[in-house]
Amino acid sequence: MGIDLSLIWFVIIVFATLMYIVMDGFDLGIGILFPATQNGEDRDVMVNSVAPVWDGNETWLVLGGAALFGAFPLAYAVIIDALTIPLTLMLVGLIFRGVAFEFRFKATPAHRPFWDKAFLGGSILATFTQGVVVGTVINGFPVNGRTFAGGPFDWLSPFTLFCGLGLVVAYALLGATWLVMKSENSLQTRMRQLAKRLLLALLLVIAVISLWTPLAHPAIANRWFTLPNLFFLLPVPVLVVLLSLWQWRSLNHPQSEKLPFMLTLGLIFLGFSGLGISIWPHIIPPSITLWQAAAPAQSQGFMLVGALLIIPIILVYTFWSYYVFRGKVQHGEGYH
Repeated sequence: MGIDLSLIWFVIIVFATLMYIVMDGFDLGIGILFPATQNGEDRDVMVNSVAPVWDGNETWLVLGGAALFGAFPLAYAVIIDALTIPLTLMLVGLIFRGVAFEFRFKATPAHRPFWDKAFLGGSILATFTQGVVVGTVINGFPVNGRTFAGGPFDWLSPFTLFCGLGLVVAYALLGATWLVMKSENSLQTRMRQLAKRLLLALLLVIAVISLWTPLAHPAIANRWFTLPNLFFLLPVPVLVVLLSLWQWRSLNHPQSEKLPFMLTLGLIFLGFSGLGISIWPHIIPPSITLWQAAAPAQSQGFMLVGALLIIPIILVYTFWSYYVFRGKVQHGEGYH
């Protein structure tokens, strides 16, 4: 039995996507949380908590996109064609967020409010469109032969817009719990209280999507609610409930600073796992599997050599960066 290169590449893409969601999630979440405080010094602390490491987060987005292009060219072609508008808007949001991130530190007091708004708007736009993309993937793509058979606005639906809103809430919770870990005093207290409200909002979002998805897609309902699948997949919602209760308890304990962020990562992972369970083994739902969309084995094997060289380097750089800049961020302390 040979090595299944398509499955290996699928795992690489899933890993890169999850790393991006985790690392850029709290970064974008900090921008989304800007309206939570009007204090300029607090906003500086919020931004400086990710300033040394934020610009490396998009590495995972690039890796995932490049892997999809090389290993599953059919999936790449269909997704780019179907999601041209939201993906373009996502890039615009990321660019605005990145420019505003740097420029707000150099701006005069008169111009800083503009860059604060640009940072907020870019973060919300990028996050919302990422959620729309996720919702569209769940809905699926009409494909005729090897080309996308839908229209340019097929991605626009109540479900995808709700998914966009849901991801804004999820990233905001990531940002709030990150700041509980990285800040002190009044800012930390404010974020701790805000995180509790965001946790309730996220649970509501999860509940709505968990009901909406199987009602709209019988295949997903069969995946989750038929026997024996129900018994095997039941731990996912059970763990969501248990982690949420643990999260609520940790947010009520002033001494608990790192745990809320770790538990939020757990909730994000469970949500991501639920998405994977719902669409597996399709990479272009509802009909094209990852093996049908795969590139020739020779191409996948050649690229895998490069991936196995570069991914460990990215991981070492990423974890070393976060290790070097660990600890609290103080008022007046920064990297710009």
